[in-house]
Amino acid sequence: MAKLAFLGLGVMGGPMARHLVTKGHEVTVYNRTLVRSEVWVAAYGGRMAETPREAAGGAELVLVCVGNDDDLRSVCIGKDGVFAGMASGTLLVDHTTVSVQVTRELAAIAAESGIGFVDAPVSGGQAGAENGALSVMCGGSEADYARVEPVIAAYARICKRLGESGAGQIAKMMNQICIAGLMQGLAEALAFGEKAGLDGEAVIEVISHGAAGSWQMVNRHKSMLAGSFDFGFAVDWMRKDLKICLEMADEIGASLPVTALVDQFYKEVQQIGGGRNDTSSLIRRLR
Repeated sequence: MAKLAFLGLGVMGGPMARHLVTKGHEVTVYNRTLVRSEVWVAAYGGRMAETPREAAGGAELVLVCVGNDDDLRSVCIGKDGVFAGMASGTLLVDHTTVSVQVTRELAAIAAESGIGFVDAPVSGGQAGAENGALSVMCGGSEADYARVEPVIAAYARICKRLGESGAGQIAKMMNQICIAGLMQGLAEALAFGEKAGLDGEAVIEVISHGAAGSWQMVNRHKSMLAGSFDFGFAVDWMRKDLKICLEMADEIGASLPVTALVDQFYKEVQQIGGGRNDTSSLIRRLR
């Protein structure tokens, strides 16, 4: 069992931190909105801190799950950041989906103080976090990964080191590229079937067991057919992730034509008021 700090108690971080308590770890939590920390501690135990630095004090591992590059920098750097509270020999695990640039920047800052750093973005959505069944993609040294893997196992169905610092974030970009294409294909198929007069539920029952089957098809077709999108991974966050993918593609000379197109389709969904809708709301623009 370990003494841990967990920063960020949103729809992903809150359940992930809960699993750590369930496994017997000693957990101190921090959230920018302190009332969320208060509610979490009242429900699950542990203790709360008022600053990232306070949360990190005495922790062997600090785990972070916030929103974007700027959010990550804000909790790591400065007089109240986690690095100011972490001792040499401790380790930071970042579950945020961010750019490779900020990952490598913070990993270098951590190394100057003898602090380990593992980028470990996750996939599986809110349901995966709630059920302890996330896929976790990691970058960092083999030694650092070996230390964090048993802790991450509390909420992971699979966890794998994929290379040095930044490798986890690149893998998450690949994940989001796949989801964007799959979701657009599913949206087009369902909208096509509706216009042709077929029963979408009946068709999915058949084709989901063939070569077209996917997690998105199995888990999102019902809500897409019903026009229900007030849950899941928001379009606003997906566009943040796709921006990271497209910027990385420009940097390394990769071509992402489908991803760029679907990103613009998500922009259209935002323009009709769907920024907080689940990513499956792509079908809205086809109806």
